Parts: sequence; C-alpha cells; structure tokens
Amino acid sequence: MIPASVLITEEGPREGFQIEKATIPTDRKVALIDALSATGVRRIQVASFVSRKQVPGMADADDIVAQMQTTPGVDYTALWFNDAGLERARASGKLTLEGKVRVYPSDVFMKRNINRTPEQHLAHTHAEIERYKELGIPVRDASVSNAFGCNFQGDIAVEKVVECVGTLMALAREHEIEYEKISLADTMAWGTPVTIKRVIGAVRDRYPEAKLSLHLHDTRGMGIANAYAGLEMGITKFDAAVGGLGGCPFAAHKGAAGNVCTEDLVFLCQEMGIETGIDLNALIECAILAEDVVGHPLPGSIKQGGNLARLREAVRAGAAA
Repeated sequence: MIPASVLITEEGPREGFQIEKATIPTDRKVALIDALSATGVRRIQVASFVSRKQVPGMADADDIVAQMQTTPGVDYTALWFNDAGLERARASGKLTLEGKVRVYPSDVFMKRNINRTPEQHLAHTHAEIERYKELGIPVRDASVSNAFGCNFQGDIAVEKVVECVGTLMALAREHEIEYEKISLADTMAWGTPVTIKRVIGAVRDRYPEAKLSLHLHDTRGMGIANAYAGLEMGITKFDAAVGGLGGCPFAAHKGAAGNVCTEDLVFLCQEMGIETGIDLNALIECAILAEDVVGHPLPGSIKQGGNLARLREAVRAGAAA
C-alpha cells in the first residue's frame, strides 16, 4: 500500500508569510521562493490574493509574483477566495492558474473564514466553477477544510466528511469536471494517525474513485505521524511547508503551527525508500534561510538534526580512511 513516489506541494511562502506578525520585505520572500525553486520541488504556492486589510502579510502578493524567478518544470500557484483575487492572479501572467473547489464540514469556521452560510457558499461554488470554465481555467483541486476537527465546532463526524466528499463529487458530475485530487485538510490539527486512517478509509469505502491528498498541520506534534499514517494508506500527494512555516490566520488558536514540515516529510520518504524528486540537502538550506527570513526559530527537526544520508556517507568515508 505504501507508494513508490509522492508529490509534495510546497506551501511555505503562502502559509508562512500570511501569518507572520512582523513585516517581511518582499525581496526576502522572493529569495526563499527562488531558493525553493532549485530544490526539485515541482509545485510551490507563493501567495494569497486576499484582503490586504485582513491578511496584511500578503499585502505584497502582486509584487512577490512580479519579482520571483520562474524555473521550468515548476508550477507556481496562488490562493484566492473571490473574483477580485482571481483577477489579481490572472493579471500576474506568471502563475499556473487552477480552480479549486472548497467545502466546509464546520459551518462556524466557514463563516469566520469566508463569511458565508452553507447555502451562500454552495451557490457561490456553482457560479465559481462556471466562471473558471468560461475563462478556460481547469478545476483540478478540491478540498474538505478542517476535516478532522474544528476549534469552534469540536470533533467532525466521519460521516460529515464523507458527506462533504459526496458534495464535491456531485459538483464534479454536474459541471463535468474531474479533480486530480481531493484534499482532506487538518486545518486546525485535530488529526491523529488513528483518525487519519479512519477518515481516509471511510471516504474510500464510499468513493473509491476519489483521488485523496492530505494537508496536515503540526500544532500538536502529530504532523509527521499523520503523514506516515497517510503513506500507509497509500496517499501520494501532500502539502507541506519548509521549516514548518505557517498557520491559518482565522483558526484563532494560540500556538497554532504551520503545515507538516517539508524537509521532515522528505526525510521520512527518503528513509522509507519513497521517491520525492527533492534534494533534501538543498531543502535543508532553504529551511535555514526561511528561519533567517522570519527572524525566529522554526519547528522543523531535520534542519537541526541533519540528513542521515549525509551522515552515513561521512561515517563510511571515515571508516575507509
């Protein structure tokens, strides 16, 4: 069941810079994106085109995209929640534009995050998909936010997550689109290896055709354990953030952490014999750079402990000498 290879989407620049309290110069953000582009990562989410007032850390999103260098073979993506954000992304001329459909098992979080009721959001989603089709933007991704628990609504029933995936599948049929992935997002880090497997198993039992991915956070230290559980369930696509950057600005949880750390996830895959296409040593250098850019310690472990593959080489070289 464990996959031979996985695709990791790097979300550190977007996840991280949107939540940092201090103002980070645009050129420093760009330096991290450019460094990540040289690691073998194939997808980088670089910015959020959202309200500058509500998310001041992304006020320079247009400038970030304008200044960053693009590397062949790397898709650069962004996040938006309305037409205004979409138009800003389109105007950049440098991004891989992909429509994304979102559902929320927590009505309370939906209201806080995007200020819509379930009825309003469903109507918006239908219109949004048609707008993407009109513009020729493929709708490839879907997600179930806070699929494992919500700070405002408590535990999320497995049946509710299955129901949300059903809503996504119905939208795909009605609008004649096909998702490349449906992300189960542990937005507020309620997931544990047991619940990760339970939810994935339940969704697959009902919708075996669904191509699932995981978006994991590490607030309670379960990020890498949850990723391992996902790998055991055959998940082949993950979101991650270099150094463990980030967190949701609307989760309102003291101590909330960012995504599962990219270099820690790449290290786990390396030790399990799973191909990622990412140069771990180069990624560790990016994690060190990210820590310098934000100006405070980041939680990633491998940037401190080092790559065992490199240590093994050093030990072998010493033995040979």
